[in-house]
Amino acid sequence: MSYISWFNSHGKKHREIIDRLKDLSDDEVIDYFRFENMVKNEPDFCPLYAKNRKCHDIEDLNCYLCACPNFRFNDSGLDIVDNRTIFSICSIKSKDGKQFISSSSIHQDCSNCLVPHRRGHIKDNFSRDWFSIMKSVKFNSKV
Repeated sequence: MSYISWFNSHGKKHREIIDRLKDLSDDEVIDYFRFENMVKNEPDFCPLYAKNRKCHDIEDLNCYLCACPNFRFNDSGLDIVDNRTIFSICSIKSKDGKQFISSSSIHQDCSNCLVPHRRGHIKDNFSRDWFSIMKSVKFNSKV
């Protein structure tokens, strides 16, 4: 699946949940997206939920910002370095991020970064419109 396909599909699922939660306060919406609740009430939101598995090893994982607003991607490539196409990067160069490097590509690996999954970060950047929070992730290509 391409980044843009996942992005659009995930945003649609996010919007459908938000539409059902329209009568909740912002704090209640954020709380609804706690991992334990999402596994139970929104099993199709994430493929890892079927295995009761988290994408990040954190006690109070919140899935509201599944996908990080600091992630940048372009399915055509952002740049070429050492004959490898860079498809994704971290815009804040998180010290907890790393790169997955193959013989022909480079992808951002955010699995050790917890920035977008903490309640405080979500509250500081909250919008019921996930696409507006994520507006900068689709990036123009240098390739």
